[in-house]
Formats: sequence, C-alpha cells, structure tokens
Amino acid sequence: MHNLKIAGIQSELFWEDIDANLEQFDSKIDSIKEDVDLIILPETFSTGFSMNQEIAEPMDGKAVSWIAKKAKEKKCCITGSVLIEENGQYFNRMIIAKDDGEILTYDKRHLFTFGDEDKYFSAGRKRLVFELKGWKICPLICYDLRFPVWSRNNEEIDLYLYIANWPAVRSKAWDILLQARAVENVSYVAGINRVGYDFTNKNYGGNSSIIDFKGDSIFNFPIDKNHIEISTLNMKNLNDFKAKFPALNDRDKFEINY
Repeated sequence: MHNLKIAGIQSELFWEDIDANLEQFDSKIDSIKEDVDLIILPETFSTGFSMNQEIAEPMDGKAVSWIAKKAKEKKCCITGSVLIEENGQYFNRMIIAKDDGEILTYDKRHLFTFGDEDKYFSAGRKRLVFELKGWKICPLICYDLRFPVWSRNNEEIDLYLYIANWPAVRSKAWDILLQARAVENVSYVAGINRVGYDFTNKNYGGNSSIIDFKGDSIFNFPIDKNHIEISTLNMKNLNDFKAKFPALNDRDKFEINY
C-alpha cells in the first residue's frame, strides 16, 4: 500500500506564448529536488485560456513533446492541459505523461459556454481513470468541477485532479466545490489553479488546494502568488476511513447519456 507524493504548481501564465511557458515550467519543475510521483500543472499551461485556434498544436507539438520528455527526466508522472488540434477539431486536452513514455489524454467534457469555449472547441466524450503507484486517479478540467454527476465515484477513485484557469471573482465557488467533490466521493482532491492576469484582464487568485476525503484541507496555497507545494497522500488513512464510513456502498447507480 503506497502513499502518493504529489507536487502542485500554481503559476502565472504567459499569454499565447508556448516557448515562454515551457521555459518557466521547465525551471519550476527542475527546482523540485524531492522525488515525487506526480506533478500537476494548471489548465492550458502552455498558452493561457485562449480561444485562438491558431495556437493549438498537434499531439506531436512542442508542449506535448516537452511534457513527455520532462516526465522521463524527472522519473515521475506530469499532467496539465494543452490546446490540441486533431482531425480538424480542437480540444482542451489534459495530457498525462508517465515516466515510461506512456501518454494518456482526457478532453474537457464541460466547455465553458459563458466564455464561448464551446464555439471554438469540441467537448470530450469519455472520462478517464488511470492508475499510478496503485492509486486510481481521475483527471478533470476547470468547469467540470461544477458537474457532480461527471465526477461521481463509481470506479473506486482515490484521487481527483482538477486543473483550472478559475477567475478570482468566483473563488468562493471553487473552494466550496472542491470540498464537496472530496466529501461526496470519499476521495482526495487536488485543485491546481493559475494566478495573475490574462490578456483579457481577468484576474486569477490561485486558491489551489489539496483536500482529504473528509473535506479537510491538507494545504491551501497562498493567494495571488506563484507557489509549488509537495504533499504526501496516505492510502491507509483513506482506506481506514472508507472501512469505518462506507458511504459509497449506498451510492446511486445510473448511466450517463452523451
């Protein structure tokens, strides 16, 4: 029964500048001297939350190639989302790069219609649950957080990852929803958001946090600051709690119609 050591990187992003973003995250990741199992980057870490299809890249583009190479270098799994063009469609795609070269992907299911994301990108059709060091992990993106059915723990998930460009004006909702997803799914939750201002002058306060299966905070990142936090998640504590309080045994059964 292995614990899982994760590193969340809360960071500013350079608007539509892939090279600058890859350079800064290269440096930030290199600054992590501890051995970790998983490094989590924000949503659209290579561009910012842009609707510009011209900066989307193929799966063999700069950002995907970089994250795959970095995972091998650091001997850990690294994840974050990238704007991807594939077969004439565009996706906000979460890349999960493992140290053995395996690449997994999750396309954002709930597109942010309030920001016209649905007019430029295609919605994902399938949720992903992957295994790492014996942990079952579900990666999700930003607006997905507001939709509990999509997050429902029907696959014995141990950890949910929510990466985001979540504006500061709605930070209270972010905090509440992260706690709710942890409590209702009896799982750990890591919510990694960006900070700073984007090209549209939206402010992002960060509010990243790591939460346990009871909804208690393991760590709250500093507001409005770049920060890297390393936390160890304890599998025994999770399993002991689920044995004492087996709420998931009473969960509703349902199917999602796409």
